[in-house]
Amino acid sequence: GRWGNVVRETKETQVDVNINLDGTGICNCDTGIPFLDHMLDQLASHGLFDLDIKAKGDIHIDDHHTNEDVALALGTALLKALGDRKGITRFGDFSAPLDEALVHVVLDLSGRPFLGYNVDIPTQRVGTYDTQLVEHFFQSLVNTSGMTLHIRQLAGKNSHHIIEATFKAFARALRQATEFDVRRKGTVPSSKGVLSRA
Repeated sequence: GRWGNVVRETKETQVDVNINLDGTGICNCDTGIPFLDHMLDQLASHGLFDLDIKAKGDIHIDDHHTNEDVALALGTALLKALGDRKGITRFGDFSAPLDEALVHVVLDLSGRPFLGYNVDIPTQRVGTYDTQLVEHFFQSLVNTSGMTLHIRQLAGKNSHHIIEATFKAFARALRQATEFDVRRKGTVPSSKGVLSRA
């Protein structure tokens, strides 16, 4: 299997992330942020990744540092699990509906970090979760994974639905991009012959 493990410790957080790209959708995530755990469950379930994430952070202040560091560690774990990226599809493209919400995600496991984010979440919070942290989560993940990621909201009025559709679309696009293309026959999907963060 393609596994990635990262332990990240700062004065603000302690994060331990394990990802198996060839999993079955098992999620054991406890970040101390219930809504983030719910979204990570969507990522595992719809991406068919096995995720084991444990985090302890300064959530008595707010969720910012923990949300950020979970995403940074997850991006690094993804980078490790991908290895040299030989044989992968590389690109992913998926639109996910959730009732009135519709979100389109396109990504490229290019080694070049970029986030294009066009999502309009109408409320400042879902439960206790600050909805500004959604963009920050994906920016942090992009920064360490070296992924080009575009997220576009096509419809939606309910904040929970919009965010969940975003994570579901991302999960399916990432699943598509990380799966093997049999016609590649184990070669790197780049005319340059290499995909890396360097």
